[in-house]
Amino acid sequence: MSHTTQDLTGPDLTNGVPEDSVAESGTLLGRVGDQQVVVVRSGGEFFAIGATCTHYKGPLAEGLVVGKTVRCPWHHACFNLETGRPDPPALDPIPRWRVERHGGRLVVKDRLPDAEPPERADRDLGPMVIVGGGAAGLAAALTLRAEGYRGRVTMISADQDAPYDRPNLSKDYLAGNAPEDWMPLRDDQFFKDASIDLILGATVSRIDTGQRRVELADGRFEPYGALLLATGASPIRLNVPGADLPHVHYLRSFDDARAIIAKLSRGVRVAIVGASFIGLEVAAALRTRGAIVHVIDPAARPMERVFGPEVAEFVRALHESHGVMFHLRQEVIAIEADRLELADGSTIAPDLVVVGIGVRPSLSLAEEAGLAIDRGIHVDEYLETTASGVFEAGDIARWPDPHTRDRIRVEHWVVAERQGQVAARNMLGQKERFDAVPFFWSQHYDVTINYVGHAESWDDVARSGRLEDRDCSFTYRRAGRTLAVATIGRDHESLVAESAIERD
Repeated sequence: MSHTTQDLTGPDLTNGVPEDSVAESGTLLGRVGDQQVVVVRSGGEFFAIGATCTHYKGPLAEGLVVGKTVRCPWHHACFNLETGRPDPPALDPIPRWRVERHGGRLVVKDRLPDAEPPERADRDLGPMVIVGGGAAGLAAALTLRAEGYRGRVTMISADQDAPYDRPNLSKDYLAGNAPEDWMPLRDDQFFKDASIDLILGATVSRIDTGQRRVELADGRFEPYGALLLATGASPIRLNVPGADLPHVHYLRSFDDARAIIAKLSRGVRVAIVGASFIGLEVAAALRTRGAIVHVIDPAARPMERVFGPEVAEFVRALHESHGVMFHLRQEVIAIEADRLELADGSTIAPDLVVVGIGVRPSLSLAEEAGLAIDRGIHVDEYLETTASGVFEAGDIARWPDPHTRDRIRVEHWVVAERQGQVAARNMLGQKERFDAVPFFWSQHYDVTINYVGHAESWDDVARSGRLEDRDCSFTYRRAGRTLAVATIGRDHESLVAESAIERD
């Protein structure tokens, strides 16, 4: 990231700063030439890294230092201070500079070369096959190469588009704030240069665990030494008369988002069925475009199951303040070309209907292959299924979570990416347990809710701060044990909560 001289902040680190100007586990923002650089102190050592997260350019100087890592306050990407290597949602490393100590002063010198993949023992692991081109699949492919694997890597995706920033579909892209060329996570040339064989628009019809190969719908076979299933989930379809009309849409893929955008104009009337994360983020995005938005949901409050009544009421009031009209404790019973009928007999006359009533994990391949199913695909702590050499990651995986002490399945982007990363290492035989604390963020206009942990139920909620000030946190506990923390306007506190749940 380049700056003009006027943009740069902090001391010139090439001239040196006192060592005691950087506290233990602290940061100092400065500059080296035309680059913003952060000096980090950890365990008495000093590191100099790029100032912005490689995910969405979050300010790392405001992040949290945990051991030899620094974590971004915006979306909890994590970077190794010694190598610059990322943990999701960041996929690219951060630059590093050499730090010298002279008489109690720190001087930042030349930029260090990017860390090279480790040398691997010369043994044939066989081809690595990844079924799924989403968050988990891409993270796995990148990790295989970052870990020094030089054999064949094949990604098979039913999507027509190369991996893209799926969370942005319901946020900035749908709102018109992110152009289409921002969305791909890697361009076509990257896959060629990395020797990753990306097969798009292809469906896997069968997994043969005995022969260690997958069969595609067109009759091709792909042998594997290790296989990752990352097939994600599919939207639950609305089952009412008229649900298949052409103005009824779902939002899961890039093409889905394009189809919705193609029908938008200022003043267009939209009915959103489902006050889910997707549903309400779509509502916010379409209100930004000037649409007239109705939201229908059978619940008394939106997202109460996840956040509890207090946050749910805040979310509803926030959307209502932006003109969204809620129809709660209501269900859609029929859709016609020019109207939508609710259970109480009232009607809405939308030009466009968007359905967001949840997703269902795509389990058919695993079921037909005889893998154990447990409200998702049963995996162990290494994300391996009951079939040797077959791993799962993302929306379909149900794993033993050491923090809740339950088996859980989580449908969030960052979790999928982190599982893809760990699964890839285990495909290479590293035996790394997946113990990351789940994290997601949800964006509503200018309000972002960060959530760490996982609480399917709780018996106590502790609030700090005031929702009306958009500066608060909610801690969800069961039997005195912290399971999750939701924050608004407290990015650093969210990082601290994540770290505390990890330690616990």
